Amino acid sequence: AAAGSREQHRDRDPGSRIQEQGSGSARPQPPEPSLLRFLVCPLSKKPLRYEEATNELINEELGIAYPIIDGIPNMVPEAARMTHKKPPAEDSEQP
Repeated sequence: AAAGSREQHRDRDPGSRIQEQGSGSARPQPPEPSLLRFLVCPLSKKPLRYEEATNELINEELGIAYPIIDGIPNMVPEAARMTHKKPPAEDSEQP
């Protein structure tokens, strides 16, 4: 019976550790501040602005945002999302 209670105790410990790790990884991790000074947009070669609310690196000029996943910026242009909405077609048709 003593061995059974030890096994149950061991089963509880790893589960509680996994839950703690899982809750910590849900929070967005910003990139290292020293790294931000050197990162530029791969398309325009201009500096990027870190947006804490969305955990993204923003290129205001091009209107795109690169995601940061587990503290690592994904600088692949295909992974970026558009931040500016395109103007409606009606506006572009006006003389």
